Amino acid sequence: MLSDNQIAEYNKNGFVILDYKLAKEELDEIKVYHDLLLNKHPEFRDYCPTLLKYNLDFLKYAKKPEILDCVKQVIGPNLAIWNQSFFAKPGINGKATPWHQDGEYWPIRPLATCTVWLAVDDSNEENGCLKYIPGSHKRKATRKHNTNNDINYTLNQEIDPSEYDEKDAFNLCLEAGQMALHDVFIIHGSGTNTSPHSRRGMTMRYMPTSSTFDRQLAEDHAEKFKLDHQHRTLFLMGGKDESGTNDFIIRS
Repeated sequence: MLSDNQIAEYNKNGFVILDYKLAKEELDEIKVYHDLLLNKHPEFRDYCPTLLKYNLDFLKYAKKPEILDCVKQVIGPNLAIWNQSFFAKPGINGKATPWHQDGEYWPIRPLATCTVWLAVDDSNEENGCLKYIPGSHKRKATRKHNTNNDINYTLNQEIDPSEYDEKDAFNLCLEAGQMALHDVFIIHGSGTNTSPHSRRGMTMRYMPTSSTFDRQLAEDHAEKFKLDHQHRTLFLMGGKDESGTNDFIIRS
């Protein structure tokens, strides 16, 4: 569970590092699942936007009580996971993720999500760790983004440079197995990986069920964002569908 100080830190900065970490055996299992995925889908070398479409074994990590209990403390007991993704960032030529806000991409209204970012490998400045702009979530609004289809980026929406100052960035350096929670509005990104060491990270995206996963909005945005959110499967992780508007139909 998060302490009162950790909850205050999350509210102040938009992110917090958990005390709980996954065991080496669990990380090794995630690596095996990821290798199997890449054997079938080499196009996901740098980024797989939807793990659960290809292997539901990844879902068991999102169900871990130690993780769920922390997420519930910041978004409430009625929650669903709507996506898991994998940012692989291989050594030598791992792609960058541009500065952005997650909420720019996501068809959830009202916009609300807590992301768990799991370090599958040690993550540091050398191999392209995640970077946050602390406190940038407080406006509770998405800011100006520009489309950038640079082939060296994992995502194509880049926040306008006028919206942040990189000198304020916090480098999320984690040991393998550690994880952080972050808010849907926080500005974050990561650089390229030119080191010889991979920097694999898995995300788990939880939404409060007081919000609606808007599939029509996802369809409208699919071409712009190059993401197929409309066919995501939602899995109820606790409580009930508070809004009464979400479906939990398994989609392939």
